[in-house]
Amino acid sequence: MPSTAFTRQRFEVEYAPIFEQFGYGTTIWSPLASGLLTGKYNDGIPEDSRFAQNKDFFSSTVKSLQEEEGKAKIAKVRELTKVAERLGGSVASLSIAWCLKNENVSTVILGASKPEQLADSLRCLENTQFSPEELVSINQILGTEAAT
Repeated sequence: MPSTAFTRQRFEVEYAPIFEQFGYGTTIWSPLASGLLTGKYNDGIPEDSRFAQNKDFFSSTVKSLQEEEGKAKIAKVRELTKVAERLGGSVASLSIAWCLKNENVSTVILGASKPEQLADSLRCLENTQFSPEELVSINQILGTEAAT
């Protein structure tokens, strides 16, 4: 199930009774929202990105980034990047660490296509714990409140 900072409702609210009642964990795929939470799309579509390399497949995603909701997501990524930098990491590693901090997550599938992306993603293991203040800051940026 995808569970990025942008898709929280189903995971944190709708599925919460299943996690609580049965003690299940879940596998998260696309924790970086197809790369959006890496920050590489903040200023357009880089030629070497999967959005550019797979134009047909990602055409609706690219189009959505030009609309208000897409622009709002990019603005949130920029703000999350500031938080990540204060913590000494990247927005990608912060986003993956944020997924891992959820007690109902047992596995996060990484979609790195380059060794340096994998190395950056794995840096999340250095900081999977956020202070309450950091979580408040992240939730304020996202405009959401965690249900868990």
